[in-house]
Order: sequence, then C-alpha cells, then structure tokens
Amino acid sequence: MEGEISKHYSEAEIRDEDKRIRHLRRLVDFSLAFIAQTPLTPEEAQRVVHGVRQKAMELFPGKEETFDLVYTPRFRRLIAEKFRLL
Repeated sequence: MEGEISKHYSEAEIRDEDKRIRHLRRLVDFSLAFIAQTPLTPEEAQRVVHGVRQKAMELFPGKEETFDLVYTPRFRRLIAEKFRLL
C-alpha cells in the first residue's frame, strides 16, 4: 500500500520475539497459579502483578497498553474471585 512502511524481520528477530513471548506466557501462567494457590494478602497479590508487568515492559518496551488489554483482566478476575471482591 502506498505510504505504508514495510519491515521484513530476520529469522533471528522472529525467534527472539517468540522466545520472549513464551517467557512472558510462562511467567503470567506461573504468577496466576501462585496467586491462586498461595495465602497472600490482596496487597501482596498486587505486588506480584506489578512485578509481572515490570518484567513484561522489559521484554516488550512500549507495550504497556497491550499488557493491560491482554493480561490485566485475567489478574483482576483472579484477585477479585480469590478475595471475594465481586
């Protein structure tokens, strides 16, 4: 398309991004399980979420909005259920 900037990614860049995505997914899954299964206060659970978000920003700088759209609702739902905040 006219005026559209096209970037071709190398195999190494694609592999690196796939690796970072897998790492973040494992971290999120582990953190959700940790929050669900560990006796934490709501504040401690929020600190876990904050730590995951910080790591996500290290892995994907400038993608705060994506994290907030994809992962924050999952964490909120779990915390609301665990601490009966519904």
